[in-house]
Amino acid sequence: MFPSLLAFYRALDDRPNSLLNSILHYLNAYKESFAIPINSKYDIVLLGGALGSLFSLLQAIASPLIGRASDKYGRRTALLWSMCGNIASVALWCAAVDFRTFLWSRVVGGLSEGNVQLATAIAADVSDESQRGSTMAMVGACFSIAFTFGPALGAWLASITTFSANPFATAAGFSLFLILVETVFLYFRLPETRPASEAGDKKGKASAVEAKRHTNAPYLLNAIHFLFLLPFSGMEFSLPFLITSVLYPDHPSPSKLNGRLLGFVGLIASILQGAVVRRMAALTVVKTGVVSCTIAFFILSKVQSTGQLYAAGTLLAITSATVVTGLNSLGSLEAKESNRGEVLGALRSWGQFGRALGPIVFCSMFWWLGRETAYQIGGACMLGVVAIVFGGLRAPVIAKHVT
Repeated sequence: MFPSLLAFYRALDDRPNSLLNSILHYLNAYKESFAIPINSKYDIVLLGGALGSLFSLLQAIASPLIGRASDKYGRRTALLWSMCGNIASVALWCAAVDFRTFLWSRVVGGLSEGNVQLATAIAADVSDESQRGSTMAMVGACFSIAFTFGPALGAWLASITTFSANPFATAAGFSLFLILVETVFLYFRLPETRPASEAGDKKGKASAVEAKRHTNAPYLLNAIHFLFLLPFSGMEFSLPFLITSVLYPDHPSPSKLNGRLLGFVGLIASILQGAVVRRMAALTVVKTGVVSCTIAFFILSKVQSTGQLYAAGTLLAITSATVVTGLNSLGSLEAKESNRGEVLGALRSWGQFGRALGPIVFCSMFWWLGRETAYQIGGACMLGVVAIVFGGLRAPVIAKHVT
C-alpha cells in the first residue's frame, strides 16, 4: 500500500516546504547524482524504501532493549507492551490525514515492534534443543503465510472508501481491530515462558546446571545475519525496478507483476518451512539458504524472461524459508536461559541494521552501475557469506544437563 499512501499524501499537500516535499527534495538531489537517469515515477518507490529503511533502523535500536526487558520482566510482559506500541502505531495511522502523522505512526511502530523476536524467544523457551529447529521453522511458516495473504488483504481493504478524510481508514481500522483482538487473546491465554530464576542455587539445592558452550560465538552469528541481509534486502527492494525498467517497461500494471512474484515467493517459503525446513538441521538450513541466494543473484543479473524471473523467485523462496530461521535456531542454542531474550534481540538488531542499509546501498549500485553489475556485486558479496558459513559455522552440540 506504500505507493498509494504516499501518492495520496503528496497530492494532499503540495507546498514546497511541506515535510513530504522536503524529503522528496533531498531524495531527488541524491537521485540526480546517479549515472543512469531515474524517471520521476520512481520517486514514490524511493520514498517507500527510505521509510522502510527508517523502520528497520528503529527496530535495530529497539530490539536489544526489548530483548533485555523480556529477560528481566518476562516474555509475556514485554510482548504485551510491544502490542500496546503496535496499537498506538496503527491508531495514529487511522487518524493520519497528513504525512507528518503517518510518519509518526511508522516511528512508533518501529520502536515498539518486538513481536518477531519475542515470538522467537518464546518458541525457544517452550522447546528443548532437539526440537528447536522444527519449532523455529513453524514460527517462520506462520510469518510467511501472513506475508503472503496480508498484502492482498490490504489492497482489497484499501479499495473500500469511507466517509473519513483518510481514504485508507478501512484498512487501518481493520488492522487496529486485528491487533486489539490479538492483544486481548495474548493477555488472557499466553502464559509466561521465561525460565524460572536460578537464585536458589546458592542454598546448595540440586538443580540443572547449564553446560553452556559457544559452538558458534554469538558475534559470528550476528555478523552473518548482517552480511546476509545487507545484499538480500537490497535485492528484495530492487525487484520492482528490475520488473518495471528492464523486463516489462511497457506493462500497464507492473505493480501487479511484482505482487504476483512476491506472493509466489511467500507461498513457496511457507510450504517449505512447514513441510521441509523443520525436519532439517539448523546448520544445513543456513547453508542451503545462502547458496540459493547466491545463485539467485547471478540469475537476476542476466534475467530476460518470466521463466528466469520465477526460477530466481523459487531460489529466493528457499532463502526466505531458511537463513533467518536457521540463524535464530543457532542463536537460541548459544544463549543461556537467563539471557535468551538479549542474545536473540542482538541477533535481530544486527539483521535489521543490514535491512536498513541494504535498499540504499544496493539501489545506488543499481542506478550507478547498472542492473547486471549490481547483481553480480551482490552475488560476490553472497559468495563471501557462503565462505563464512561453510568455513566458520559448526553444527551445534546439544547441551547435557546434570543434577
